[in-house]
Amino acid sequence: MARKNPNIVITGTPGVGKTTHAEELARNLGLKHLSVNQVVKDEGFHEGKDEETGSWIVDEDKLLDYLEATDLNSNGGYILDWHACDLFPERWIDLVIVLRCDSTILYDRLSSRGYKGKKLDENMDSEIMQVLLDEARESYKEEIVVELRSDRAEDMEGNVERVEQWAEAWKKDNAGYVEG
Repeated sequence: MARKNPNIVITGTPGVGKTTHAEELARNLGLKHLSVNQVVKDEGFHEGKDEETGSWIVDEDKLLDYLEATDLNSNGGYILDWHACDLFPERWIDLVIVLRCDSTILYDRLSSRGYKGKKLDENMDSEIMQVLLDEARESYKEEIVVELRSDRAEDMEGNVERVEQWAEAWKKDNAGYVEG
């Protein structure tokens, strides 16, 4: 079955601009923005919150079953926005965008969101040690993983334009392609 549109994952540490990028791209490309964290929350695909960090303890099996039941794999056209990407089967994903941010800027963004203690430290360490970039590179083919800077508004504009060009090329390259 041919996917008519690509599926894109936008991942990165909290505060790097995943949702802002995803919403803009979905609007400009006519794709569906899927906030995975919101799905986890709304559908109850969790086992409560971690008391120290306040983060959801995700039931990955329920989440994947839910996503498998969408037209994500058959028709495509999704922008998945989440702090991780290695959970999604490679066959679902056509592009992985890993947003990165200067640690000083990220610290200020997270602090303004009320992050502190262990939650702040873990997210800062994750960004500094490029944990999510490494996970993406280990989970997907090198050619579909792209690292983009997200320090300023101008970065987002350039990133969105770059991904839009990529999506148009993908559609052209995959016109008539039958997966299987």
